[in-house]
Amino acid sequence: MQTTNNFILRPRFKIKISRNKETILKKFQDSKKTQSDFIISRIDEHVFIKFPKEKQHFWSPQLHLEINNINNSSCVLYGLFGPNPTIWTFFMFLHFIVGLLFFAFGIWTYSNWTLKTSYAFQISFMLIMAIIWIVLYFIGSIGKASSKDEMKDLYDCMEKIIKSVS
Repeated sequence: MQTTNNFILRPRFKIKISRNKETILKKFQDSKKTQSDFIISRIDEHVFIKFPKEKQHFWSPQLHLEINNINNSSCVLYGLFGPNPTIWTFFMFLHFIVGLLFFAFGIWTYSNWTLKTSYAFQISFMLIMAIIWIVLYFIGSIGKASSKDEMKDLYDCMEKIIKSVS
């Protein structure tokens, strides 16, 4: 698993497999019964691999796989690592609020500038919003860095299941 770009908060990968999509999906479905280290769930051609509740923490990643047919004898697997969807939604909500406030203070700054009144207060808040956005980004990066070993475990689980297809 290669993640060369350090600016990606949710690493992605793609693997071409020389097996039928249904064979791979069935193997993931069957692995739910044969292993207990991970929770594996399947919805159509989507497979989710995550840690059991007792092993999860705030930054615990999960692996989302989408498996699509190329032809009758091969498929492509798209993988996406990410935090719990609730955590990710909240994180994106915070980014949206900070961006919205930055934009609002920018409009207010422009209005005061055109009216030739003081706009130091608005510029200060724009700067604070930019700093908060940068802090949020680094918090996300720290969360990703703290869960690299767990991401490797999820990836290894996926690889083991795929390699076990005969």
